[in-house]
Amino acid sequence: MGSRKPAAKRALPRGLKDLLAASVQLRIELLRIQPHVWRRVIVPETVTLAKLNLILQAAMGWSNSHLHEYEIADQHYGIPDPDWPASEPMHDERRVQLKSFIEARVRRFTYLYDFGDHWEHKVTVEALVPQKNSRRAAVCTAGENACPPEDVGGQPGYETFLEAIADPRHEQHEELQGWLGYPFDPNAFDLNAVNQRLARIKP
Repeated sequence: MGSRKPAAKRALPRGLKDLLAASVQLRIELLRIQPHVWRRVIVPETVTLAKLNLILQAAMGWSNSHLHEYEIADQHYGIPDPDWPASEPMHDERRVQLKSFIEARVRRFTYLYDFGDHWEHKVTVEALVPQKNSRRAAVCTAGENACPPEDVGGQPGYETFLEAIADPRHEQHEELQGWLGYPFDPNAFDLNAVNQRLARIKP
């Protein structure tokens, strides 16, 4: 008798795939500023790096008005611009899922936002957890402190900004208060507000 061929594996229905997929618990830390700004978020492992950018922006409190890129395992990911070729290859973040790095045992990577102000974030994979709510792109579970205002001038500009707004006698106090246009509390963190922003991101 001839040997029987193994039955071909059937592809899992998309809904079942979603149920079996895990979620990833990430800790995002903004480096080299005080007070220390960090967030903990849970995202599907199948999220693309492009969607993860939107999640990181909403979780931290950025406006997504500047360029960004990831550095993961010595490779760069972002949106390639044919008119502005990079010195190192830029892989298209829209075609890459976080899951591929989880499977490769990558546990830490860098997310850079605003090449002028150079806001560098350390993203740490803390755990894999069961996926509970596939209707949400992400959920924030914890965090501390407010992210700096956009266009404040990076780390040195932010330090000057905090000094000025805290001291009514500082020579730039009125100027910087007027530039921002609203009261700023560096220690503020509103978990509900973060999750409302995250809820507006489609899964």
